[in-house]
Amino acid sequence: MKTDTLFYQLFQSFHSLLFELIDCPISDAEGYQFSSVEVKEKAFRFDGIFMPPNNHKPIFLAEVQFQRKENFYFEFLAEILLYINQYRPIQDWQAVAIFAHRNCEPEPDKFCQELIGSGRVLRVYLEDWLDQETNSPSIAIVQLIFASEKKAPEIARKIARKVEQEINTSLRDQVVEFIEAVLVYKFPKLSRQEVEAMFTYSDLKKTRVYKEAMQEGLQIGKQEGLQIGKQEGLQIGKQEGVIKGQTVMLLRQLTRKFGKVDTRIKSRISKLSVIQLENLAVSIFDFETIADLNLWLRNS
Repeated sequence: MKTDTLFYQLFQSFHSLLFELIDCPISDAEGYQFSSVEVKEKAFRFDGIFMPPNNHKPIFLAEVQFQRKENFYFEFLAEILLYINQYRPIQDWQAVAIFAHRNCEPEPDKFCQELIGSGRVLRVYLEDWLDQETNSPSIAIVQLIFASEKKAPEIARKIARKVEQEINTSLRDQVVEFIEAVLVYKFPKLSRQEVEAMFTYSDLKKTRVYKEAMQEGLQIGKQEGLQIGKQEGLQIGKQEGVIKGQTVMLLRQLTRKFGKVDTRIKSRISKLSVIQLENLAVSIFDFETIADLNLWLRNS
């Protein structure tokens, strides 16, 4: 599972997640602007930088680590010092090292221990959050990422049931997309039909975002089918409707990820087959720029 990409998108979608993980009030997240900033010296890139709304709050520099890396702290501190030198922020700063498990953390040297002791570097262990009851959708998604194959279905269904009651449709759509992405990452050997049958797709299809997209696609397909002919046209229309529905969903995800998607890309996506659309749905969360999408389309 490409957790660095997934956590970048979690931070981007749920600005309060970092503050929940370091036990700060969610209200502290208000006004912060999230980004992933590249430090040019060695092309370092932080998993997340949270910029405060004013000069009285600190900048939070976050890095997520899911595997043990002995030089983690040396590279993290190098990124921080290069960032400070390059951007010269006037605000104070705090670094947040987020480890999947305690055994992912290398032994900090004396200098790192001093920074940790002073509170300049905070450590978070995601394993501590796995069994906690939570009403936070972002924390629930973190729990789903760590869940075993046995527990994942029930956790995903639980999140889906909760989010179905969510009044904020944008939040509901984001949570649905993350559930889908995590399940696809966790079970790469299963087909989408198997994932749908075994886990939460049946629940997700009850959500408004899926219904709207599929209804829109089916309506377009039926209209196209009617132009072809009666019974045969309707059958083709239904098939086209499924493809159109998937296309609508993908375009919504891409628009949310990259902003405006130009007409040329939309046209190329509209010509993809069902299998290609399913492969694109899996690949979306690996794309960092629109250039990655263009490369995928050229190679498909």
